[in-house]
Amino acid sequence: MSEAAQETDSSSNSEGSKGAVIAAAGANLAIAVTKFVAAAFTGSSSMLAEGIHSVIDTANQGFLLIGLSRSKKPADKKHPFGYGAEVYFWSFLVAIFLFAMGAGFSTYEGVIGLMSGGESELTSPLIALGVLFLAFCFEGYSWSVAFREFQNRRRGEGLFRDFRNMKDPSIFVVLFEDTAACIGIVIAAAGVGLSWATGIHIFDAIGSLLIGVLLGVTAVLLAIEVKSLLIGEAAGPEIEAFVRDDLGSHAEISAINEMRTLHLGPSDVLLTLSVDFKDDVVSQRIEAIVSETERRIREKFSIVRKVYVEVQSQSGHRTLAKKDADDHPVE
Repeated sequence: MSEAAQETDSSSNSEGSKGAVIAAAGANLAIAVTKFVAAAFTGSSSMLAEGIHSVIDTANQGFLLIGLSRSKKPADKKHPFGYGAEVYFWSFLVAIFLFAMGAGFSTYEGVIGLMSGGESELTSPLIALGVLFLAFCFEGYSWSVAFREFQNRRRGEGLFRDFRNMKDPSIFVVLFEDTAACIGIVIAAAGVGLSWATGIHIFDAIGSLLIGVLLGVTAVLLAIEVKSLLIGEAAGPEIEAFVRDDLGSHAEISAINEMRTLHLGPSDVLLTLSVDFKDDVVSQRIEAIVSETERRIREKFSIVRKVYVEVQSQSGHRTLAKKDADDHPVE
C-alpha cells in the first residue's frame, strides 16, 4: 500500500467516525426539543430526565467532533508524535460529563419524585408515549449508523472481542450512548405507561431514577475503556506476529530482543524494535534490511505510521533491561 493509499484509508475511517458522530448529534438535538415539549405538557419526571439526557448526548457529540478535528493537527516541536490522542481526551470528558450531568440530574429528579410520593399527576400521557416512540426511531437510526461503521472495522474475532479491540472512541462512545438512550426511552415509556395505567405516579419517578442508574453505569464503562486508550494501549498482536515472521526470514538476524507498539491515535501506531544482527553483517546490509522491513510493515498495516529499529546485541539489551528493572521495580 502506498503512502497515498494509507492516507486514503485513514481519511475514510476518519470520515466514517465523523459521519456517525454528526448523525448522533442531529438526532439527539431533535429528540431533546421534542422531549422537553412533551415534559412541559405532561409533567413527567422521566420525560424531563430523558430530555436532559438528549441535551447532554448532543453536547457529548460536540466534544467528539472537537476531538476528531484536533487529532488531525500535524506534529510540531512541542508534540513530535502529533495530536492523535486528542480524541481520547475529549472522549474521556464525555464519560465525565455523562456521569456528572446526565446520571446526576436524572437520579436527582427520581429521588425528588420518590420523596414527594408521586403526588404530581401526569397529563397527556399519550403525547409522552408518542414522543418517546419517535425518539426511539431517531435514536435507532443514529445507533444503526454507528453500528454499520463498527461492522466495517470488525476483525471477525467475535462481537465482544471486536468491540474491545476498537481503538476509535468516536465509534464506541456513540454506540454506548445510543444503546443507553434506547434503553432509557424504554424505561421512560414504562414509567409513563405504568403511571397512566395504574394511577400510581411514583412509577414515573422510579423511571427517572433507573435512567440515572443506567447513565451512571454507561459513564463508568466508557471511562474505563477510554482511560485504557488515554494512558496507552498496544496495537493488535497480528502486527507483532507479522514482524517476527518477516524478520525471522533473514539469516543475518540473530534475534529480536524486544518489540513494542503504542496507539498514538485511533489510526496511528508507533512500533519500536530492538534487533540483534550477526557480527559479520555489514552496515549496508543492515540498512537495507531495516528499510525493507519498515516498507513491508507499512504496506501490510497502514495504521503503523512510525517505525524505529534499534540495532543492539542480546547481551547489551539484557544488561540494560536488568538495570531498568532494578531502578524501577514492579510493586
